[in-house]
Amino acid sequence: MKKSFGIIGSGNIGQAVAKHLVKAGYPVIMSNSRGPESVRDVVKSLGEGAKAGSVRDAVKADVVLLSLPWTQASSLTKAADWKNKLVIDATNHFIRHAPDYQLADLHGKASSQIVAEHLPGASVVKAFNTLNFKILGQDPNQSGGRRVLFISGDDAPSKSVVAEVIKELGFAVVDLGDLANGSEFQQAKGPLATLNLIQL
Repeated sequence: MKKSFGIIGSGNIGQAVAKHLVKAGYPVIMSNSRGPESVRDVVKSLGEGAKAGSVRDAVKADVVLLSLPWTQASSLTKAADWKNKLVIDATNHFIRHAPDYQLADLHGKASSQIVAEHLPGASVVKAFNTLNFKILGQDPNQSGGRRVLFISGDDAPSKSVVAEVIKELGFAVVDLGDLANGSEFQQAKGPLATLNLIQL
């Protein structure tokens, strides 16, 4: 049986990842801060295999993917018990979006390190955050190769799980190491942000 995924954040990135997961046969629970009714149309568009739920429902899944706005990340601390949860962090630390983008002050830390601090006991893997949602949502098989996704994290077994899922979705995986170093390359304004690579 395939692992279930709970997605917190029903915006463009969350929907793009959910589309790939549902296509590959993974059960998906879509959620956001506004409640299950607000994601009904999204779930309907994803088709069989996806359902609407609360944030607490999403956290009960085998793997939790965060694609919510950065300003809401700290609210997750008390939203559920995060101990021993595998969490994929697809957030970027924008506190203001177009046209006048502004990034949060991370005080020398990587953004995913701060996310991990909000989720005590969870194993956090950074992934799915570097590509524009329109590109991320496309078929990963391009130009005779596979589109590259980057991952980083402090727990090797957790990264292995995420890497295998990403490969099953059709992407190639590049492991950048731990959160303190690797995820800084992935996060917004990092050298790999928005970089669209194809592995031949």
